[in-house]
Amino acid sequence: MGKISVFESVSLDGVMQGLGRPDEDTRGGFRHGGWGEGYGDRVIGQFAGAGMANTTAMLFGRRSYEDLLAHWTSVTEPNPFTDTLVNQRKYVVSRDRRTRLGYPNSTLLAGEAAETVTRLKRELDGVITVIGSGELVRSLHAAGLVDEYVLLIHPIVLGSGTRLFGDGDRSDLKLEESGTSTTGVVIARYQV
Repeated sequence: MGKISVFESVSLDGVMQGLGRPDEDTRGGFRHGGWGEGYGDRVIGQFAGAGMANTTAMLFGRRSYEDLLAHWTSVTEPNPFTDTLVNQRKYVVSRDRRTRLGYPNSTLLAGEAAETVTRLKRELDGVITVIGSGELVRSLHAAGLVDEYVLLIHPIVLGSGTRLFGDGDRSDLKLEESGTSTTGVVIARYQV
């Protein structure tokens, strides 16, 4: 049986929207895009690389899949993230059965996330990593399908934007591992 691991960068106030680029996600008038710039370092790179090495497959919502792969496949300088994204097995959740997936090793999970991801967890062994995909994460969290959260908690308060966790029931998490980057990012792995 598969294990769902959510890997997210968040601000201190829980915002996960628009980490990478100013134009990444401007929904709702979000004006802080690219807020994660300057926080990356060797510690985060090694931690993320080790996590990706243990990943059996990646799971995305449609918007994150399209945005992340479009961006990383257009980056000209060599980097391991592009190769991992392209070569890794990818599953994309979309309510629209007509969704076309434009990148190799991609499989559409058409329908409601709780149903399609439950089947995927039964079919796959190993770690299924979710990156970005806030709406999908909130849906999986509400359905009790997330097994762990790996959070990169950045020392910044944004004051607005889409938060990782919306309204919902209380969830107790158990801290399994933590560390700090040279830029003050707290890296924390929580079991649900």
